[in-house]
Amino acid sequence: MKEITQIQRDVLDYIAQFIDENSYPPTVREISEHFGKSIRAVQDNMTALQKKGYISLVQKKSRSIKILIDERKKDSGIFMEKVPLLGTIAAGKPLLCEENLDGYVTLTEPFIRPGKSYFALRVRGQSMVGAGILEGDLAIVEQGSEAVDGQIVVAVIEDAITLKRYFKESGRIRLQPENPAFNPIYCTSDLRIVGTLANLVRTY
Repeated sequence: MKEITQIQRDVLDYIAQFIDENSYPPTVREISEHFGKSIRAVQDNMTALQKKGYISLVQKKSRSIKILIDERKKDSGIFMEKVPLLGTIAAGKPLLCEENLDGYVTLTEPFIRPGKSYFALRVRGQSMVGAGILEGDLAIVEQGSEAVDGQIVVAVIEDAITLKRYFKESGRIRLQPENPAFNPIYCTSDLRIVGTLANLVRTY
């Protein structure tokens, strides 16, 4: 993670504080007026923050800023980060593009750990109940393209996403459900592993 300048940190803290107080992000003009700086200067700082991975934003769309890393949380000594929440997969689009996201969830240790990349996925269906994974659970997935036998993985098959246990067999991959009512999925070349299950979050 690249370091940010003091003015970039100030802008980041202001955006985070604004969101805490209003439940929506400020506009570029509001940031400009707060700091007494030109809109161009604010845009330059926000572009730098985006490139360094601290915020995401949609160009030419008002109030589209999302905080990905809140520097204010570092003082608490607790690792905390916003993790993208994956929704429906858009055909031909990168997995974590804006079209595929349902927003972000804020997570702390032990659900996530520093130095790794994650995304979250809402569990649908009953195919993994035998592994204690229930419909509505939030699966926390460590991003990665490799797996070993027995790991629970998130795989993309023809722009559909599935959570299953991974097994490598002769000439094919078997994605095994943890429910006898469901059949295994067998794949050859049309399978893409995008992560392995790291944790579950369940609410009541």
